[in-house]
Amino acid sequence: MTTFQEQYNAKLKTASEALDLIKDNDYIFSAQAAAEPIEIMSNLQHLKETGVKNCILTTTLPIRDYPSFHDPEMKGVLDHLTWFLSAGLRKSYQEKLVSPVPQRSNTALSKALKRCKHEGRRPVVIATVSPMDEHGYMSFSISSIYEMDLVQKGALTIVEVNPNFPRTFGDTQLHVSRADAIVEANHPIPISNILPYTEKDATIGKYIADLIEDGSTIQLGIGNIPNAVAHELKTKKHLGIHTEMFTETMIDLIECGAVDNTQKGMDEGYSVCSFTMGSQRLYDYVNNNPSVLFKSCMYTNNPYVIGKLNKFISINAALEMDLFGQAASETANGLPWSGTGGQSETIMGSEISDGGKSFLAFHSTYTTKDENGNKVLKSKIVPYLTKNSAVTTSRNDVDYVVTEYGVAWLSDLSIGERAKALIKIAHPDFREELTRQAEEMHIW
Repeated sequence: MTTFQEQYNAKLKTASEALDLIKDNDYIFSAQAAAEPIEIMSNLQHLKETGVKNCILTTTLPIRDYPSFHDPEMKGVLDHLTWFLSAGLRKSYQEKLVSPVPQRSNTALSKALKRCKHEGRRPVVIATVSPMDEHGYMSFSISSIYEMDLVQKGALTIVEVNPNFPRTFGDTQLHVSRADAIVEANHPIPISNILPYTEKDATIGKYIADLIEDGSTIQLGIGNIPNAVAHELKTKKHLGIHTEMFTETMIDLIECGAVDNTQKGMDEGYSVCSFTMGSQRLYDYVNNNPSVLFKSCMYTNNPYVIGKLNKFISINAALEMDLFGQAASETANGLPWSGTGGQSETIMGSEISDGGKSFLAFHSTYTTKDENGNKVLKSKIVPYLTKNSAVTTSRNDVDYVVTEYGVAWLSDLSIGERAKALIKIAHPDFREELTRQAEEMHIW
């Protein structure tokens, strides 16, 4: 009988040798964010040498800016799609070398697999895993967004084993027998430390925290405003965690006793997430920690699952909002900036949840430069969205909107009432003009 180590050794390849397994028309899915396989991704241009054609690569918030992202010779070899842009991909978009795919995170994979079947493409998953244990299991470590779902669907599975990645539990356990190729690497795990938040963030955090009851189940993202909210939640009791992204601020809430996961209504005793990214402290906390379950995005972001949780709280950001309450959260100046992520789904789920609430939070203004290079203050609350903006959250689903000037509760308000509520939390310098424009647009 072949031992687990013998199976492992038989599948061991260099990154280039693993990429030799790629065939014409393959549809490659890279693991999300910090879980991307750095060695494999760094060698994607090897596919130009293998002669394959018409392959597709889908990425989600890639952390590094790989050479292949900016190589026009990759067109027709490995065309690049993305579900969530990062800084490098914004540049690649300007170069016409990547195109965003409109999606919701809990249905994106099922739609892509339908496309694969229709076009006769073979799905391939490339991901980082933690080292194999004595039972032959590796773990998908810090991302289970869709990685295990792809394995279950029979995708060609190429994994990059990295000893610097934590071992996690949930939909993460991959037996060596299910891997088709194994690449070894020793790159440092990507680190991002928490930055101090501003006075504006603190004000917004207090507004939101005041509306969160004891016993609520929370979803927080990355950024200064979620960090400020988490700080204000330390005095709460019996909070639970069900979120797409597990953050370092959640560790603080667990350790201070505010989170005990006892009143969620399901998955009690566990903090449930789909991926994580952050500091070394965060990675050390989730390592071999059975109280943190990494579940597929098809579960964590499913509105019907979320709807079964008690007092589910969704906290997300927006880049721009019009006077009807439409939120553009993934485009800036009409150009792709990020992605839908789990925003629309967590907001929908909060509507179903007993006692649920959703918040869209942002600073009331931003600073840009005019044609002469002078700084200009602009309002994020506008009469109408910038041309080509994508509506991430429709006016039908927006609940609470929060800026440093207060809270606008839009649920069940008429278009005239919600315009007035939004103008009240806009920067004072823009309120008179917004009121005039609302009248001109017949919003009453």
